[in-house]
Amino acid sequence: MSERGPVSLQERLSAIDEQIADAARRADRDASEITRIVVTKFHPAQLVQELAALGVTDVGENRQQELTAKRAALRDAHGPGLDQLRWHYIGQAQTNKAAAIRRDADAVHSVDRVKLAEALHRAAADLHPLDVLVQVNLTQDPGRGGVAPDEAGALAERILELDTLRLRGVMAVAPLDEPPAPAFARLRAVADGIRRIAPDATWISAGMTGDFAEAIDAGATHLRIGSAITGPRPDRG
Repeated sequence: MSERGPVSLQERLSAIDEQIADAARRADRDASEITRIVVTKFHPAQLVQELAALGVTDVGENRQQELTAKRAALRDAHGPGLDQLRWHYIGQAQTNKAAAIRRDADAVHSVDRVKLAEALHRAAADLHPLDVLVQVNLTQDPGRGGVAPDEAGALAERILELDTLRLRGVMAVAPLDEPPAPAFARLRAVADGIRRIAPDATWISAGMTGDFAEAIDAGATHLRIGSAITGPRPDRG
């Protein structure tokens, strides 16, 4: 008889948190320094409500339309933890969606060009700063999201000039064609360089289900974990 795996949302969440804690111990780090972002892509707002009731404080969305729809659906909802939710936008962003993203996201991980940073800045409706991260492309494919590592510093410097944005650090996705550890080491080097010009930019958003242990070892502060917690994504059709 096969061993029963975690089947409930609570079980899957607990299993991932145990793995994060184990990886942090192996890296001689404190797990409390690491933020686990649950990516709810394609799942309904009801799941976000269930996650909040289980103590989840950080959720992530890849698409502006989903981010906007879920925030709207939960705006008047009542339930434990909903008022503590922090929404992270982690997908590629178009400049014409900047106003909607700015309105509905608490943090944007995917700022990969000056035009996007400037669009987010112009969309500010008040003086409340928006947390942003420089997305770094760790591959040789210019079609992948992110700025080249040697251009990340210049983008960071421009963000620092935009007073409605608050530079928090860097984000990246590990390449598919190489082990994650050396890629995350390159990201750590970029992060260290940015911290020299922005000491408060301490976030490193890296690591998903298959590679978060390597990301933790490289100093990741924010992990983006989806279906290992949420379960299989619903059929979009």
